[in-house]
Amino acid sequence: MSQFDLFGTTPDDPATGGRARQVDDDTATPTRHAPRPRQTRRGGVGAADIPDDVQRLGDRLPGSIRLGTSSWSFPGWKGIVWDDDYSDTKLSRQGLAAYASHPVLRCVGIDRSFYKPMSIVEYQKYAQQVPEDFRFLVKAPSIVTDALVRGEKGEGLGANPCFLDARIAAEQFVTPCLTGLGPKAGVLVFQVSPLPSALLRDIPALIHRIEAFFAALPPLPPLPPLPPLPQDDATPEGVAAPGACYALEIRDGALLTPRLMRALGQLGVRYCLGLHARMPHVERQAAALAVLDEAGAGPLVVRWNLNSAHRYEQAKAKYAPFDKIVDPDPVTRDVLAALAAHYALAGHPVYVIVNNKAEGSSPLSCRALAERIVELSTAPSLASVK
Repeated sequence: MSQFDLFGTTPDDPATGGRARQVDDDTATPTRHAPRPRQTRRGGVGAADIPDDVQRLGDRLPGSIRLGTSSWSFPGWKGIVWDDDYSDTKLSRQGLAAYASHPVLRCVGIDRSFYKPMSIVEYQKYAQQVPEDFRFLVKAPSIVTDALVRGEKGEGLGANPCFLDARIAAEQFVTPCLTGLGPKAGVLVFQVSPLPSALLRDIPALIHRIEAFFAALPPLPPLPPLPPLPQDDATPEGVAAPGACYALEIRDGALLTPRLMRALGQLGVRYCLGLHARMPHVERQAAALAVLDEAGAGPLVVRWNLNSAHRYEQAKAKYAPFDKIVDPDPVTRDVLAALAAHYALAGHPVYVIVNNKAEGSSPLSCRALAERIVELSTAPSLASVK
């Protein structure tokens, strides 16, 4: 297998080989961002007062860069996102509008779709709660992204006959997601769960199977052209806003090969940088992304899932209630900020979803990341890049 593993990664231990329980990860034309009105409560969920420096930060963040969190139902975000104490159930059902009024949080991840396919109506309800320039990053259901059928404790019970079935993916995910979210659908992520060792023994065959899967998915419609902009806006009249894109996220470093990147590049599918303890460091994944971009660059898609020093349950216990940054990771943050600034300056959309388990509080991580992006975006050395 090592002959295909050109980025220096090693296969996961066959003893664990993808049998660990799959756990919820939390749940290019610049886009114009109108000031977001503060969400008042009115019997629902109210937004926290936004400090002037955070509002200015949102104003300075390039419009094509969308930062967000893996979900939004965390009571510990009181004073950061919410104005008061709310239950996680209330936040899940009614908190999205308040979340979307935050000047830095311009997208959000929908993870619940991984566990059970969602209906058009469910997607529509989400879309109705957010501004026109807001975007969603949605995970495909595990019925098509997990090679194993799993029991109640996450144990593998056998091969999944629906794994990488494009017809099921289209019917149960792509069509309802695009129909319900409309132009607010940003990224449709297929996160392939940790794979059994039997599949990892033949990486070329597995890549061919992934390639055939994406080739069989429905083509994604572009958004209509933008209306004319003010004279001082840098966006030319009639240029189409970026539409939704497909992305692949993996949990086996052995798959991170030039062969996979080139296959995705030919199909117009983006590689989602998945920052997770199972995967190589972000810099190695960024090197793989550069190979994909040889076929034509596109959106930058990142899911900063987990602090590399912890397992999911360890991070959850250490960081709850997710109201502060506990383990700052400036190295990862700097790499992501540089990537975001680079792709934005090149005219590509940027989607970065951050999990509470990355540093301790995903909204605060987004704020810190936005600050670094603004610094880099306004630096002379970057600003002069064409």
